[in-house]
Amino acid sequence: MLMFKLVQLIHPREGRRIAAVDGDRCRLIDGHTSVHGLASFVLQSGVALAAEIESQLGRNFQDYDAIYHGRSEWTLLPAYDHPGEHSRCLVAGTGLTHRASVDNRQAMHEHDGGGETQITDSMRIYQWGLQGGRPEHGNVGVPPEWFYKGTGSILRAHGEPLDVPVFAGDGGEEPEVAGAYIIDSEGDPRRIGLAIGNEFSDHVTEKKNYLYLAPSKLRTCSLGPELLLDPDFENVGGEVSIERNGSVVWSRTIATGEANMSHSLPNLEHHHFKYPQHRRPDDAHVFFFGADAFSFGAGVELEDGDVMAISWNGFGRPLKNPLRIEPDEETLVRVEPL
Repeated sequence: MLMFKLVQLIHPREGRRIAAVDGDRCRLIDGHTSVHGLASFVLQSGVALAAEIESQLGRNFQDYDAIYHGRSEWTLLPAYDHPGEHSRCLVAGTGLTHRASVDNRQAMHEHDGGGETQITDSMRIYQWGLQGGRPEHGNVGVPPEWFYKGTGSILRAHGEPLDVPVFAGDGGEEPEVAGAYIIDSEGDPRRIGLAIGNEFSDHVTEKKNYLYLAPSKLRTCSLGPELLLDPDFENVGGEVSIERNGSVVWSRTIATGEANMSHSLPNLEHHHFKYPQHRRPDDAHVFFFGADAFSFGAGVELEDGDVMAISWNGFGRPLKNPLRIEPDEETLVRVEPL
């Protein structure tokens, strides 16, 4: 089976389309305008996903370089979403799946214990994952950390800014891989593919107290530019960097995939989709699998206009997003009685 890499595009006159990446070109796919619509069709028709893509590959090729660099009327969209119904797309994630991530969280949350390093709740959850997060096939392992990020309205594409709202402490990249899922008519989750993701969080707020983790995650995030159908997720290397005024001010090699995580992918997926409310037919899900390193852990303070760049080997072109800090001051949101 061919390893398809799909992108979602939009044009001011032609509207939404999807395309298969073919080197420096994008080959538009006929008959479908979104990855979610394509997935819904193959579930209903019984046609294999790859076979449907092959049968619908059109003769309209677009310059991928021009699209990727913003020189085309075609614009990249997030690699996956629920078109027209943001509320039908749940964006969530899991943390403490990579050792570097838990070390950063441990450093955030540990307190001076008279010279002895305390074992924090974050470290305990990570250790539980090491002990029981990779169960034998068909068995249920220990649950990982889980968090909610928002609906599909928070998803951003390659090149779009990720926002630091006025009430935030900061905003920082979280270089990850994310899964794209659809729920079939029987309420069973189906994985469509994987994509580069920047889960993007407010680490200053989280550092104040780990109970602030939940609100620190309610931020925009990015996905793409490419969605890979059934890629190898055993051992994936990559790089994350911060660019400022055209120069790289920080970079780090990173690793993900099941060989580098405390939980297996099936265990992470089970503990996300075990909840009945996460299995509503036709819903879309974007699920982040955790980060290996991020600049905040290295003491880097991002500035307005900095570009966060994430690449994973074999996952297509890098995902780049500028940081945008809202300049206003926080004002009270008033709630009036009816």
